[in-house]
Amino acid sequence: MGDKLKVAVVFGGQSTEHEVSRESAQSVLSNIDRDKFDVVMIGITKDGRWLSYEGPVEQIGTGEWERIANLGLSNGECESVDIGSCDEHTQSLPVVSARSIIDIDIGENSRPVDVVFPVLHGCNGEDGTIQGLFELASVPYVGCGVLGSSLGMDKAYSKIIFEKAGIPQGKYVVVNRKRIKTEMKHVIKEVEDTLEYPCFVKPSNAGSSVGISKAHDKGELIKALTFAAKYDRRILVEEFINGREIECAVLGNDYPVASTIGEVVPCNEFYDYEAKYKSGDNSTVVIPPELDRKTIKTIQDYAVKAFKALDCAGLSRVDFFVHKDTGEIYINEINTMPGFTNISMYPKLWEASGISYTELISKVIELAVERHKDNAREI
Repeated sequence: MGDKLKVAVVFGGQSTEHEVSRESAQSVLSNIDRDKFDVVMIGITKDGRWLSYEGPVEQIGTGEWERIANLGLSNGECESVDIGSCDEHTQSLPVVSARSIIDIDIGENSRPVDVVFPVLHGCNGEDGTIQGLFELASVPYVGCGVLGSSLGMDKAYSKIIFEKAGIPQGKYVVVNRKRIKTEMKHVIKEVEDTLEYPCFVKPSNAGSSVGISKAHDKGELIKALTFAAKYDRRILVEEFINGREIECAVLGNDYPVASTIGEVVPCNEFYDYEAKYKSGDNSTVVIPPELDRKTIKTIQDYAVKAFKALDCAGLSRVDFFVHKDTGEIYINEINTMPGFTNISMYPKLWEASGISYTELISKVIELAVERHKDNAREI
């Protein structure tokens, strides 16, 4: 046990992608190399409680884990509570403080956590917030740092970086929630002056296609803006590109490499939340797709370029459009903590590139340790 790295897999979280995170974590925990890693599990509930969990991995995806964790302690004592107080609400809960995450006390042979694997998607998970917590705790963690995570999560700002890096992308308009509520006519005019119908409307900070709509006319645009504003204060309206949806996985730190590419043929009008996680069997994934070598190489180069431009680390998935008529390549977005479910593209792309799922998990953990050492500063 002493030679193994102690890895805390954190899942759940307070975002619209809570359920997706649980499914990803269950898959990671079912495939992680237990001969290499001593694993502990920590779930974050939707109301923000951190619970140590020692139950069956299979109950994480179902959500049953939370009930089991709540029954884990019955002595009314609070463990390492730095957030909130030991009141009636937290009594008898195996609560783990965020601040003391590197000193999680689970089992008789407890020792500090060596690495955290935050299998968290969406806001408060892959947007730099929890990454900042791990930085303050001085514990290695899987994935991009504070800057890369926050830029990758904010689609509007990542577009600015991509433009600076010379990566082609579609036209777009950014508006804020207050303008949607008070200046809808002006917002509509701005969009119509810049873009044509149909167009896509999405929250600037969200993932898994949450809050996204395709607007075919002014009426649908108004509904789409109102809908997206439920999820973020800044809204992105993007040009519709009649393109094939192509994805590329990136792995590494200072010398990242790109996987083979894959094409998603969604079962719905576009690759929305339903198509990604509820109707996956009806959407088609082609790895590799029928594209010429030059196009594939350009996509891989753009993926690595985007990864470096945002100062990403560990892993990311970069999504593109290849125009069906012209063959032009446009970057869509980057995902700094891509899904790890059994139908997720990131592990599929690396499996097609010769890296098994279990090996991939080991690699991202090792990259976390490497990055942490490289970031060390003298005080």
